[in-house]
Amino acid sequence: MNRVALYFIAPYQAELRSEPLPPGQPGQVLVRSLYSAISTGTELLIFRGQAPEHMAADATIQDLSGSLTFPLKYGYSLVGEVVDVVDKKHRGLLGKRVFAFHPHETHFWADPTTLHPLNGDVKPEDALFLPNMETAVNFLQDAAPILGEQAVVFGQGIVGLLTTALLARTPLSQLITLDRYPLRREMSLAMGATACIDPTTTNALEQIATLLRPYDASGRADLAFELSGAPQALQQAIDITGFSGRILIGSWYGRKPVTLNLGGDFHRRRIRLISSQVSTLAPKLQGRWTKARRLQIAWKWLSVVQPSDLITRKLPFDQAPLAYSLLDKHPEKHLQIIFTYT
Repeated sequence: MNRVALYFIAPYQAELRSEPLPPGQPGQVLVRSLYSAISTGTELLIFRGQAPEHMAADATIQDLSGSLTFPLKYGYSLVGEVVDVVDKKHRGLLGKRVFAFHPHETHFWADPTTLHPLNGDVKPEDALFLPNMETAVNFLQDAAPILGEQAVVFGQGIVGLLTTALLARTPLSQLITLDRYPLRREMSLAMGATACIDPTTTNALEQIATLLRPYDASGRADLAFELSGAPQALQQAIDITGFSGRILIGSWYGRKPVTLNLGGDFHRRRIRLISSQVSTLAPKLQGRWTKARRLQIAWKWLSVVQPSDLITRKLPFDQAPLAYSLLDKHPEKHLQIIFTYT
């Protein structure tokens, strides 16, 4: 039996390859893919050749072994159906729909302990947002927003929008977001942002300051999130954050250089920069929290937010390479693209 898999083979080149499906090993189950979602942050960095090639694809996901060197499979958001088992003890899984942190391909053998069965509260299309929702939960845990604070979120891609959705349910005084694309600004307001501003306008920071002044005379934020993937946005976040304010940096810039001006009053304002990545838990939480507990919270919020409304296009898997070109050339039109498998 053959399967079809998506490979990144060079900058701006992705292709589908037919390859033999390896035999199942003891304890494994066979999953037939139904849907998978593109991570517009990491996967576009890989597609553009901007990811550090020496870096491990993922140190915590079993199905993402190896490095980011071309050619490689990648992807970590897939919903499928269990269609075969090696051991009879797993026959109860046959026909079950499951979520997997797995690359884009039509079939794969998996250890059942790495699969997450879908329950009736979460639709398959919503389940595709599980990794990004877990990331948003992680951001809020690391940033620890306080009642009454004013927060600013730079970047309203999928992770930014889900972070906004969670923050909107936190008792903040203001929740201001920024994105250059009208579609994303519209979605941001629908997710609960107080206001959403185009960061490329010449007076963007003054617009933010004006909105913040009712609660802070200096017009600065208590908390900022840099989730845009644009290095220049980090400088904007520093410029708009107040004394002892916090900036959570959730963007992964890959090999894009980041230049900051820290010669002004950055030190005098005692701004704290917080690095955050979902592959680990903050040390302050590790006494009570586990990744399984955090993932459970992410599942809960998927049923509340129902982010499948953010899907802007569905493509058959045989057209998968086209999706990366669309996201690269027309980000103003495409927010979340998913693949469907027949």
